[in-house]
Amino acid sequence: MAAAAAAAAVGGPQPPQPELPTPGLALDKAATAAHLKAALSRPDNRAGAEELQALLERVLSAERPLAAAADSEEAAAASSGGGPGAAEEEALEWCKCLLAGGGGYDEFCAAVRAYDPAALCGLVWTANFVAYRCRTCGISPCMSLCAECFHQGDHTGHDFNMFRSQAGGACDCGDSNVMRESGFCKRHQIKSSSNIPCVPKDLLMMSEFVLPRFIFCLIQYLREGYSEPADVPSEKDLNKVLQLLEPQISFLEDLTKMGGAMRSVLTQVLTNQQNYKDLTSGLGENSCAKKSHEKYLIALKSSGLTYPEDKLVYGIQESSAGTSTLAVQGFAGATGTLGQLDSSDEEDQDGSQGLGKRKRVKLSGNTKDQSIMDVLKHKSFLEELLFWTIKYEFPQKMVTFLLNMLPDQEYKVAFTKTFVQHYAFIMKTLKKSHESDTMSNRIVHISVQLFSNEELARQVTEECQLLDIMVTVLLYMMESCLIKSELQDEENSLHVVVNCGEALLKNNTYWPLVSDFINILSHQSVAKRFLEDHGLLVTWMNFVSFFQGMNLNKRELNEHVEFESQTYYAAFAAELEACAQPMWGLLSHCKVRETQEYTRNVVRYCIEALQDWFDAINFVDEPAPNQVTFHLPLHRYYAMFLSKAVKCQELDLDSVLPDQEMLMKLMIHPLQIQASLAEIHSNMWVRNGLQIKGQAMTYVQSHFCNSMIDPDIYLLQVCASRLDPDYFISSVFERFKVVDLLTMASQHQNTVLDAEHERSMLEGALTFLVILLSLRLHLGMSDDEILRAEMVAQLCMNDRTHSSLLDLIPENPNPKSGIIPGSYSFESVLSAVADFKAPVFEPGGSMQQGMYTPKAEVWDQEFDPVMVILRTVYRRDVQSAMDRYTAFLKQSGKFPGNPWPPYKKRTPLHPSYKGLMRLLHCKTLHIVLFTLLYKILMDHQNLSEHVLCMVLYLIELGLENSADEESDEEALVCGPERCHDSWFPGSNLVSNMRHFINYVRVRVPETAPEVKRDSPASTSSDSLGSLQNSGTAQVFSLVAERRKKFQEIINRSSSEAHQVVRPRTSNKWSAPGSAPQLTTAILEIKESILSLLIKLHHKLSGKQNSYYPPWLDDIEILIQPEIPKYSHGDGITAVERILLKAALQSRMNKRIIEEICRKVTPPVPPKKITAAEKKTLDKEERRQKARERQQKLLAEFASRQKSFMETAMDVDSPETDIPMEITTAEPQVSEAVYDCVICGQSGPSSEDRPTGLVVLLQASSVLGQCRDNIEPKKLPITEEEQIYPWDTCAAVHDVRLSLLQRYFKDSSCLLAVSIGWEGGVYVQTCGHTLHIDCHKSYMESLRNDQVLQGFSVDKGEFTCPLCRQFANSVLPCYPGSNVENNLWQRPSNKSIQDLIKEVEELQGRPGAFPVSISSETNLSKEMESVMKDIKNTTQKKYRDYSKTPGSPDNDFLFMYSVARTNLELELIHRGGNLCSGGASTAGKRSCLNQLFLVLALHMRLYSIDSEYNPWRKLTQLVEEMNSQLGNEEQQPEVPILYHDVTSLLLVQILMMPQPLRKDHFTCIVKVLFTLLYTQALAALSVKCNEEDRSAWKRTGALKKNTCDAEKSYEVLLSFVISELAKGKLYHEEGTQECAMVSPIAWSPESMEKYLQDFCLPFLRITSLLQHHLFGEDLPSCQEEEEFSVLSSCLGLLPTFYQTEHPFISASCLDWSVPAFDIISQWCFEINSFTERHAEQGKALLIQESRWKLPHLLQLPENYNTIFQYYHRKTCSVCTKVPKDPAVCLVCGTFVCLKGLCCKQQSYCECVLHSQNCGAGTGIFLLINASVIIIIRGHRFCLWGSVYLDAHGEEDRDLRRGKPLYICKERYKVLEQQWISHTFDHINKRWGPHYNGL
Repeated sequence: MAAAAAAAAVGGPQPPQPELPTPGLALDKAATAAHLKAALSRPDNRAGAEELQALLERVLSAERPLAAAADSEEAAAASSGGGPGAAEEEALEWCKCLLAGGGGYDEFCAAVRAYDPAALCGLVWTANFVAYRCRTCGISPCMSLCAECFHQGDHTGHDFNMFRSQAGGACDCGDSNVMRESGFCKRHQIKSSSNIPCVPKDLLMMSEFVLPRFIFCLIQYLREGYSEPADVPSEKDLNKVLQLLEPQISFLEDLTKMGGAMRSVLTQVLTNQQNYKDLTSGLGENSCAKKSHEKYLIALKSSGLTYPEDKLVYGIQESSAGTSTLAVQGFAGATGTLGQLDSSDEEDQDGSQGLGKRKRVKLSGNTKDQSIMDVLKHKSFLEELLFWTIKYEFPQKMVTFLLNMLPDQEYKVAFTKTFVQHYAFIMKTLKKSHESDTMSNRIVHISVQLFSNEELARQVTEECQLLDIMVTVLLYMMESCLIKSELQDEENSLHVVVNCGEALLKNNTYWPLVSDFINILSHQSVAKRFLEDHGLLVTWMNFVSFFQGMNLNKRELNEHVEFESQTYYAAFAAELEACAQPMWGLLSHCKVRETQEYTRNVVRYCIEALQDWFDAINFVDEPAPNQVTFHLPLHRYYAMFLSKAVKCQELDLDSVLPDQEMLMKLMIHPLQIQASLAEIHSNMWVRNGLQIKGQAMTYVQSHFCNSMIDPDIYLLQVCASRLDPDYFISSVFERFKVVDLLTMASQHQNTVLDAEHERSMLEGALTFLVILLSLRLHLGMSDDEILRAEMVAQLCMNDRTHSSLLDLIPENPNPKSGIIPGSYSFESVLSAVADFKAPVFEPGGSMQQGMYTPKAEVWDQEFDPVMVILRTVYRRDVQSAMDRYTAFLKQSGKFPGNPWPPYKKRTPLHPSYKGLMRLLHCKTLHIVLFTLLYKILMDHQNLSEHVLCMVLYLIELGLENSADEESDEEALVCGPERCHDSWFPGSNLVSNMRHFINYVRVRVPETAPEVKRDSPASTSSDSLGSLQNSGTAQVFSLVAERRKKFQEIINRSSSEAHQVVRPRTSNKWSAPGSAPQLTTAILEIKESILSLLIKLHHKLSGKQNSYYPPWLDDIEILIQPEIPKYSHGDGITAVERILLKAALQSRMNKRIIEEICRKVTPPVPPKKITAAEKKTLDKEERRQKARERQQKLLAEFASRQKSFMETAMDVDSPETDIPMEITTAEPQVSEAVYDCVICGQSGPSSEDRPTGLVVLLQASSVLGQCRDNIEPKKLPITEEEQIYPWDTCAAVHDVRLSLLQRYFKDSSCLLAVSIGWEGGVYVQTCGHTLHIDCHKSYMESLRNDQVLQGFSVDKGEFTCPLCRQFANSVLPCYPGSNVENNLWQRPSNKSIQDLIKEVEELQGRPGAFPVSISSETNLSKEMESVMKDIKNTTQKKYRDYSKTPGSPDNDFLFMYSVARTNLELELIHRGGNLCSGGASTAGKRSCLNQLFLVLALHMRLYSIDSEYNPWRKLTQLVEEMNSQLGNEEQQPEVPILYHDVTSLLLVQILMMPQPLRKDHFTCIVKVLFTLLYTQALAALSVKCNEEDRSAWKRTGALKKNTCDAEKSYEVLLSFVISELAKGKLYHEEGTQECAMVSPIAWSPESMEKYLQDFCLPFLRITSLLQHHLFGEDLPSCQEEEEFSVLSSCLGLLPTFYQTEHPFISASCLDWSVPAFDIISQWCFEINSFTERHAEQGKALLIQESRWKLPHLLQLPENYNTIFQYYHRKTCSVCTKVPKDPAVCLVCGTFVCLKGLCCKQQSYCECVLHSQNCGAGTGIFLLINASVIIIIRGHRFCLWGSVYLDAHGEEDRDLRRGKPLYICKERYKVLEQQWISHTFDHINKRWGPHYNGL
């Protein structure tokens, strides 16, 4: 009935009423839904369908309050005042009800979930989510897993890491296209589709009807909210629309989470074209819908790459290749190409109209390409939804919804096709976007899910032309920022390049598209299509050529450049990402012989593009001077494909090389870069600013080198192997501008280079030749050999961590793909070449990481300086490698001196490149080598050892790679006579080495010494010219040679080969007038290379005839030449090695060497000393003197330092056991003498000029952290584990004090305990002293010093002027003489009774200090000020415990507690006991003595009323006990047995006048020991049960009358029990207590042990105190005898005590009054208290001290356990998940670092916690960074990490995400620093935190 009524109410089949149904009860909705569901399940369901449509029409009406405020009012009226949001809510409610078909929505969800065939995980996450990547399981490099799937799967031993997602992602678990099935987690291993039942038809029936309407309604909204404006829609409007739609999109997202069944319904709805057509076309009369449809059409218009109405001509022509090619004519401005209507753009582009001339951009592909350009047409909801998603710049919710659908296979394909269809539109939106970063991330978030799947990528490539679209879109994107290239020919260049200053490049806007492209090229099937498609390759080369020659640098010659542009990084990034990475992607598919064709294609189009480029820049043969570009991607494509072809595809190199002319052109620009590198390093580009250095470094840097410098060098090697060697060599020297230097004359003029740059440019040229000739990276090394060479080079520069090695070694084929091929081989090579050095600690506290260091045999055999030079970014690294090499040779005893870089044998050349070695055997090089050797021998200027080293290296290379044995040696070279033939007969180095050159004609400036006026007539070159072998050489011009060769090659006709050599001055860099007057001179030389080498040997060794051919003694040498003796050494060794090799190669050479050696060389003439040299000699002398002076000063300083070290550093030198210099033992010194470290004067401390100790005061809660169980607390890593602070020492003491204050008089309570367990003040010193007035002026100077210090001077902080230790106060030294001290220590023979009286009198005498406080001396002022400092060190809450604030008792308590804190802490530093004895290190630097005097001085101000002085109670019997009970109303005093004895000790001693007499001290200790012992007995009596007590009572009573009853614990115990039994202390125990007391059988031994343990803490503190006050040593002992040793040391044991029988603690007792009387008096106080408060009596009894040493929390082995628990944990204060979570390692509290959410009164949570937990010291583990941060007061520092990976490295910020394990040693160091309060001294980098942590 209800259903019918509801139907009638809705209006059944009647025409729909206009108003909305009133939002009735939910029941109505459910009923309606049920009714409709029934109607629809009938076979004839037309009526039901119409009814549903009508209902939905009304509910989801499109006239929705989106537009104006007015609308919203109407709507509000309509929906009965529900407000604008209510209608939406209502609609959603209806939808939920309808979907559920009348049932509950939650039950419906559960029902649908049951049918989910969950084979895939598909969890979608957004940025900053923590996910995992396992390279062992991944097929695609982009594979990622959510944490849950990762931990559920088994990845032990795999190469995985954790990472923070940057762009978002989705979990791939279960997807076998992306990862191997072995890596699936437990949930996704089973292909469960088989056993999931079929979905019942009626379950989702309603969804199929409702959802299309719902999605259409959503689209209507999106259309309506968008207005195609004149300018880009503002972010705000878009966001407003999106906010309104939030609930709808969330609803869709929830549907996707219901699982597979619901997803397939949604897929149907989204992809059904009929649905879309019906709904979007049937708009009817609805004006609002019409309006939104128009908006949609406007928005669509701009979606194509061009507007249809644009006047651009699309000429569709048939191109030769047969495919129809689409050419876009020129650039009709940006409006044309990209259809932007931005007025600003129009203007920008006007300037570039001139570019119309450039060659057409061919956009290839079939006719379909038109579709790329066209406006989009939408056929389904999915397409339009994606369209709006893009329009609205990828809102996160929409992205997540679209991605959540991906597990549905059908949807995945449809969505991918739609995405590709919209690709061009995505690019346009991205370019316009203001938020391009966020948008990029969201795009990649989607595309990486689609394109990582090879199957899908292949399908889309085939069906939707994915490759065409991508290349075209990239091309279009870059076209918008092209500028004219200024390379080479600035005026007429037709080449265009990208402008690196544009936002598109600067902000990396292109990366999403490029990364998609790289992603799809990683699939073999896709890459093959690309490599086969000629049209695509042409277009791609076009794209690459946009980057060829970008970011051109022009050398500034006059002014320093005004503005240093930083665009260079954009240029390098662009070349790496847009050119190099796709190249590596393609190369990875060209690995086998079958792929030869691909390489041929690429190389062919590459050469075409290069030819076009040379034409466009009008390049002939000379590069333009003073400009360089580091970007030659076309050259590099060409080089890398050549390399691959030879290495992997067995292609014949010559078949893919162009002609000689092209090779000459190809080599020019890469060579220009090499020369420019040398110029930059020679500081010739210094006026271009720092950025040019930055470019030079980036070019060789590890992430770029294998895409930049390596291909360049390889290309030059290929060119060199195919071109004429003489031409190549002369080109090199000309490019490096050192041609003029290569002359025999001692002076020359260089027209193109300043003299100061010559040397480094020559070194550059030679270094380049060495690299060119010895590098084998692409010439025959296998991948493993390359890896090994790279690794050795990096390790030789410095020891490296594992991660920095991974980072520094260029990844082999595809950089950045995330997959290092054979990371297995990485590890095995690493273990072969390096040793692991475990992380160590240095005494300074700086922590090392685990490092790898080269093995000895690597230094011995594999150190390769050439590779090191190639790979160094900073020049200092080369030096570092050489230093390390030197150190190795010294250490291993192989070579003592300064070695030269070793010569390393090379791997054999691949046959294709054999031609490279011709360079070593060309006359040009030999002439250069000869000239340089000669110049070095003659000491010409501008030559260095480095030059010699390179020259010898080249000679040796030539000998190693000489041609076949001297077969052609004698044959004369035919052919036209060339000018250098007169130097050497042939081209083989072996034979040329012995060739003697007699005369050389040189051109020299007229001023040169060589110009002799009377040159011998016979040497005119004409007469000698005809003689082939007479050895006179003509003047040799490299440049002319080169020109001639070039002409030859170009013209290929012999007629012009003899062309006249152009004179040198025709060089276009020198102005014609500038050439100096040159004249010709002839030098007599008469040397050969061999003779020069032998003379060099003499010169280097500084001895005559030093070279003796070794084979004359030992013929063996010639048979096995590899002699270790020659492998390491300096220049002498190198020369010997070369001569040996030369002799080996030919008998002639051997003979000639012997001959040269036989001729006795004339003695080397003594050098004349020139003025310049004299100057250097003087300099040396002066230096020597300065050195001596310095030595003297240093010695003085060292002796001071030594005395400082003895007191300050932790050196246990037993001979200086006296704490500092205060108490020196010689009696004749009358006063202690102090050195002031500021003014350097020594003297005593006086009242008017006091001296003080440099101290650091800090509040400490370390003592409060002691716990009573040995098991250290663990850091909680699950919800169950919690840490409660109830059992800490601080908590227990707090509870005790408040209990006492409840029942007793306040002033008395404050004497009965100590405070300072939390927030106690700890005082430490470095042991240096200074005058207090000196200190004040020092502070003044610090205050005026503007340098940023790590400390705050205003807070009184400073560093000790001598040792730089941190300090914040000065503790005045009390003037006192030592002699006095010695007198006080004489033992007196007074009885204890007399001493007790004396003590009492002295305590009663106020102000009995030698210095009277009343007189305001400087000293007393300082004493007061330091006391103020001490008080201000800690917070008020740690000082005020009294009920009446500001009472003097409070100060009194605080002062003696400071003494207590310092003693207790020292005890902890000594390990909790005094067994080690000795004045341990702490003693040497202790300032307790001074501190005591200051405290005592202040304590005397508050004299205790003698009535209340506990001393009376301890030493006198009170007559009437009952008098105390008389006044009931006022609170009683604390019973003496409830007093803390150690506190009493300090009170008594500080009350005495100082300095204290030893016998008074001993007297006080004896008296207190009796009280302590009684407390021990009382505590023992409470511990045991009733029977034990009565038994003890009986046995003790029997012995009571023996002689030493007062010293027998049994007697005393029985007496205590009987006394206490009079009160109620033992009562109420009968019932519940028994269970608690464990039935221990107490034996006499265990009782004795208990009593000793009870008394030990007191004895330890007292002994320490005695040690500090009287300077007595602490004896060391075994643990078990600690009690007896300490008690005898304190004078408690009678001296005649025998040690044979077991030691009994009671024998130390010395009762000053009859024991039984005083005990009963003490017990009486307790009994009278228990009368009233029986239950508290026991709790207040002092228990035995059970505190263990303080520890930090114990951390788990694996960091992941901490991370997984805490990084998602919510903060208990603000209940959010903190952005930077941290956890306190002292107490385990979880805090928000820097979180504003938990800020209180401007203090952030960590700072606040550090004050509450550690009184200003906090130790926090930052969860997301794995590092520990220390907060100390107002400063903080990063301490480092205690978690290291398998290679002993930290992973700060978890960037690498490798598994981390606890490093116990580091944690111990941290704990040690915490306990010893040395954070301030050991950690150096402190900064202020301004309360913001």
